[in-house]
Amino acid sequence: MTRSSKAERAQRINTALALIKSEESLSSAATALARRYRISKRQAYRYVREAELIGKQIPVPDTKIAFTVKLSKNLIKGLRRYAKSTGQSLSEIVTQALEAFLQNGRRRG
Repeated sequence: MTRSSKAERAQRINTALALIKSEESLSSAATALARRYRISKRQAYRYVREAELIGKQIPVPDTKIAFTVKLSKNLIKGLRRYAKSTGQSLSEIVTQALEAFLQNGRRRG
């Protein structure tokens, strides 16, 4: 059985929270969740318990897709060195850098 993505997990927790509020019991919420997502009742109970613990809707992260760019060798070396020293993935570092760049509104031209 494959593990759910972060987006799937967030959606299932949010759905579980809504079902907790609309169903008569945690058992019926888990049953409804299991049917809706075609997962085992045991797994549905885990989502229901987590939703109950969190107690509020959680944000659903964007789906990630591959995006290929060409960078200089030196930039790549520096990026890999930084990733190794911080324990972050290359994707995490590039995402943080691009988000910071876009939030600051810096544009050329």
